[in-house]
This record gives sequence, C-alpha cells and structure tokens, in this order.
Amino acid sequence: MLSKTADADGQRLRILTWHVHGNYLYALTQVPHEFFIPVGRENQPGYAPLGSRMPWGANVHQVAADRLGHMPFDCVLYQSRQNLEDARELLTPAQWVLPCAYIEHDPPQPHPTNTKHWFRHDKGVLVHVTHYNAMMWDADTMPVRVIEHAVVPVPGASYTGELSRGITVINHLKHRGRRMGADLYEWACKQVPLDLIGMGSLEMGGLGEVPNLEVASFMAGYRFFFTPIRYTSLGLSLVEAMSIGMPVVGVAATELPTVISNGVNGYVDTRIERIAQVMRQLIAEPELAHAWGAAARRTAAQRFSLQRYVRDWLEVLATLTEDV
Repeated sequence: MLSKTADADGQRLRILTWHVHGNYLYALTQVPHEFFIPVGRENQPGYAPLGSRMPWGANVHQVAADRLGHMPFDCVLYQSRQNLEDARELLTPAQWVLPCAYIEHDPPQPHPTNTKHWFRHDKGVLVHVTHYNAMMWDADTMPVRVIEHAVVPVPGASYTGELSRGITVINHLKHRGRRMGADLYEWACKQVPLDLIGMGSLEMGGLGEVPNLEVASFMAGYRFFFTPIRYTSLGLSLVEAMSIGMPVVGVAATELPTVISNGVNGYVDTRIERIAQVMRQLIAEPELAHAWGAAARRTAAQRFSLQRYVRDWLEVLATLTEDV
C-alpha cells in the first residue's frame, strides 16, 4: 500500500523502521521525514514502547505491529535480520516490494572477510555505518552505501577532564568477551584508574547504566575515553565523547585508525603496553589531554556532524523513492 507522498515536490516520506539501537534511531529520526516504529509484540525483542527517556520528535510514531499491513508507507529501513523475517509475516506483498534499505550496524561475523551478507532486494540498498564494514562484508551484487555515524548534540555537555581517570562505555562487556576487549579492559584497570558504564557493567565492577541523554555529561569530567574493543563498528559513545572535546585512547582496530591521529586527537595502537603508557601520560598531563580533546571535537564536527548525516540520508532516500 503506497502513500504517494515521495514525489518531486519534496513532501515527507512515510518510513517504516524498527527500534534496534536507541541512540541510532534517535539520530536517524532527525531526518525530516515521518518514521513509524512497530510496537506491541509481547515477549519479542525490538517491539517494546520507545518510552520517554529520549525526547522523540513529533515525526516519530509508534504503531501496533499487527496493523502494519493496513498502513501506507513509502519505504522500509530494515536494521536486523530479525526485521527481515518479521516483515515476511507483518507486511503485505505490495509492502514487501517497496523501496528499502538495510542498515548494517556491525562488521561481518563469524568470518571477517568471507561472510556474505544476506540482504537481497530488487529495490534495496545495503547501508553500512563505516567504510571498514563495507570493505569487509561480501555484498555480492547489492548496491552499497556508507553513511557514517552522527550524534545529536547534548546541550551543555562539554569536556572538563578534571578527573584523573579514564572512562569506557560498553554494554554487557563481560558477556561479550574478547571481541569487545573485556580482557584488555580488566588488564588496563590494573595499569591506570578506569571506570566502566553501560548495561551489565556492574558485573565487572563498573558504575552501572547511565541514561542515554546523560552519558555525555557523565563522561565530561573524565580525562580520556578508553576503548579496548578488538572488533566492532565505531561506537556512538566514542563519537559522542569526541564531540564534547574528549581525547580517545584505545586499540587500533577496524575503523578507529582512520578517525584517531596519534598525538593529535588521541592515540591508538596494537601494543597494549604502549596504550597504557599513553593513558598514564594523559593522567599526568591534563594540558595535553585538553589539547587532544579540542582536536577530537574538531574531528567530530568535520566528520560526524548531524548536518552531514541528515544530508546523506536525504540523498539515499531520495534515490530510493524517485520512482514511487
């Protein structure tokens, strides 16, 4: 069922997508179109109400999942393999062939180079969140685009760095293990003062979960952001840290070496002893941390601005729906 709103006069599209990553969805919905989020499938992940922890805009509409087949949409943004499976049940044949994109949030697993992506659609495009991910996935014949992350600025959040400690932000780090650097975080804690926040962080002696919109202000007092991650996408919390003027120190893996310039806006390496040495240096030299943090803020403004992100998505959506 088509809404016929996506024509050349620039009217707002009606876009169906799912609540997979809250922070990402919040940034995505800054794009000036109408977004419809299915809810209400009891005991099934991804269908819980959005809640009030984020100031969702008037363009974000929660709809009962079992009503999707009766609603008009212009395009669909899938964000997980489960979304694709659910769509076979929830959408009509006419809705299934609508223009669509699959937002792939992660690098390939289990094999980093020989994993073929499952998304196939005659009117679809595979959207990656980093260039590294796009390089590593085997997309076969599917069109591919890269739209790098952005974060919605938090008013009043700005780096101070008065705490002689580093901070790590990872959800369920203990459960996710070596891929996310759980062992490296534990090793680093013995070298320098570090705190961990995020869901499940109490299991590793961390400080617990911090509400999404409070993370930037919570991080602001720490001297640096530490990422022990071996293999995942560029995290939104890291981008948020840079955007408030915080230097980044961590493992030189995946996309991060293209973001961090050593001795300029942070430091990344594959030698964990060298990483610890740099963290100790930042603790001893707050002026250096502030200089690197100022450069990190400039990097974030140039590469991860919300304006660029919105522009990229408007371009992809316009291309997808030009024949609707």
